[in-house]
Amino acid sequence: MKSISLLKQAQVEQIWPARAVSDGAGVRINRSAHSNDMARMDPFLMLDELGSDNADDYIGGFPEHPHRGFETVTYMLKGRMQHKDHMGNVGELASGDVQWMTAGRGVLHSEMPMQESGRLHGFQLWVNLPAAQKMVSAKYRHIDAKRIPIAEASGTAVKVIAGQFQAWQQGWQPAVEGAVTGIATSPWMFDITLDAQAELQLALNPQHKVLLYVYQGQVQVGEQGHSQVVRQQQMVKLTAAEALALTAVDNVKLLLLAGKPIGEPVVQYGPFVMNSMAEINQAMLDYQQGRLVSNNTESAC
Repeated sequence: MKSISLLKQAQVEQIWPARAVSDGAGVRINRSAHSNDMARMDPFLMLDELGSDNADDYIGGFPEHPHRGFETVTYMLKGRMQHKDHMGNVGELASGDVQWMTAGRGVLHSEMPMQESGRLHGFQLWVNLPAAQKMVSAKYRHIDAKRIPIAEASGTAVKVIAGQFQAWQQGWQPAVEGAVTGIATSPWMFDITLDAQAELQLALNPQHKVLLYVYQGQVQVGEQGHSQVVRQQQMVKLTAAEALALTAVDNVKLLLLAGKPIGEPVVQYGPFVMNSMAEINQAMLDYQQGRLVSNNTESAC
């Protein structure tokens, strides 16, 4: 790979704040999606952050509900949640664990807190599926925290959940492969921690859409002279590029999301994401008549 000084550097293209909403059985979350966000987030659909020390904000959880046409990724930072689905999977997510579920043609699942007090903090990401894969068999993967590789250097730590992470430190370091592979949109998902004033330079795929979500502190995004400060609970879309420079203003934590855009029509209605309203209507009819889920399903650990 070329020297980082010769690579096209990413810059901030758009910033939008998360907004407070309620979902499930009264769970309070910060949601990074609005009515016009889907095209600019492609292949991602939504990112929810749940974080509270007050059990009243999360105790209701997310009782059984359906999905079709996309994938859900649940990442726990602190606390415990239990996943159950119609396939018989039971996943108990502890701090640092990840659940990657392909709803495909249909899934029924619930996500409920396994605690009645203390802090619960985590994310749910929705990743779209291309039309050719929207009706694949449902699949569930549970990834323990200990299986997620961590790339560490002075003042930085990166949990590589999915994708390929490669940092520049007086030369390109060996690439670190994420714990999750074989996803249609080739997504990258990194949880990045930077100490105050720490710098990180990493490689990007110029064919990917790249988003950042800051969930603690503030970070300068972009190379010196062209950087912009991004604050807590802000989502950022970056320009297409080959590399990214980050400099922590204070102790900062953020998610980097990148993936191959699908470029197809997106029609969402509640828990269903398809390519047309006709397909949404069919999904609702299938759910109402008990045909949404299929016995042709998979699970993986």
